[in-house]
Amino acid sequence: MPVYEYLCNDCGPFTELRPMVECDLPQDCPQCESESPRVILTAPAFLCMPLDRRKAHATNEQSRHAPKTLDQYKAAHGPGCGCCSTGRKKPARLMTKTRGGAKGFPTARPWMISH
Repeated sequence: MPVYEYLCNDCGPFTELRPMVECDLPQDCPQCESESPRVILTAPAFLCMPLDRRKAHATNEQSRHAPKTLDQYKAAHGPGCGCCSTGRKKPARLMTKTRGGAKGFPTARPWMISH
């Protein structure tokens, strides 16, 4: 059974464990026994779910409604970020040219003849 939140005008908020069919019905306050309506004060939590899965759900929820702008992405993933770049550029590829204009790449595949 889920836990629902209710708000008593005199005593304040309280929670109760109730069947789902009774979720919209008012609940008696445990202190003053006055009828209190159901309210939603906090966001639902996935307490039984493993931490890595909860983080994945949170990430998906954020990105589904409001994708990151380029500035927000750069703030989180700056130069040298380990998850998406090494922080250094690839070295330029070594290329040689003959007198006739043929290109050669001596380090790539020495057995291939250039066009």
